[in-house]
Amino acid sequence: MDASDREMRVYYASRASYYDAVYEKPERRDDIAFLKKHLPERLRGREVLEIACGTGYWSQHIAPECLRYVATDGVAEPLEIARTRAGLSQADCFIADAYALPATLGQFHGAFAGLWFSHVPHERSTEFFGSLHARLQPGARVVLIDNSTVQCAEFPIVETDDQGNTYQQRPLRDGTTHRVLKNFPSRARLEALAQGFGASRCEFRALDNFWYFEYDLPAQ
Repeated sequence: MDASDREMRVYYASRASYYDAVYEKPERRDDIAFLKKHLPERLRGREVLEIACGTGYWSQHIAPECLRYVATDGVAEPLEIARTRAGLSQADCFIADAYALPATLGQFHGAFAGLWFSHVPHERSTEFFGSLHARLQPGARVVLIDNSTVQCAEFPIVETDDQGNTYQQRPLRDGTTHRVLKNFPSRARLEALAQGFGASRCEFRALDNFWYFEYDLPAQ
């Protein structure tokens, strides 16, 4: 675990108790309403693995529509909140490394990650996709959502490293400030990654405050 990853884990652990406030911003209301309806529809009836579930905000909307729903996160504090969400239980939530998802989680027909991929360093994107796809069956559907660059108006990019990864400074209510990796992948980048793992269909939508990306794997 490098320094950037440690800093991000500390940030999300400290912010867990009020993380969901990000979804209450007035300018995000229309996007959130759309996603609350659309995400369950796109994953309905599938066995789904969620990566970086955080507090389970999205889990509570998707899980009740699924045959099976397993939520994972790398940080314990938000995962404890996720365990209280509708459609989830203690047995459905696991601490797991997104870059090395254990085989004990099982195999899935669907996967979801909300506001996670922007925290994946460019140089580890293929590693993450490889870990995820090892847990997916033929015909699986993958859905990713994340912040658009509109977010930079509130949290501007303050640093770019040698790999092209970008960073923000995020203040917390306790007065501390944290350096958080936050990338904004292009549609072409997302499609290239998915197609590199055999995606048979890709769909990208630019919302007002978020982007939505979905792809299917071949049935055979």
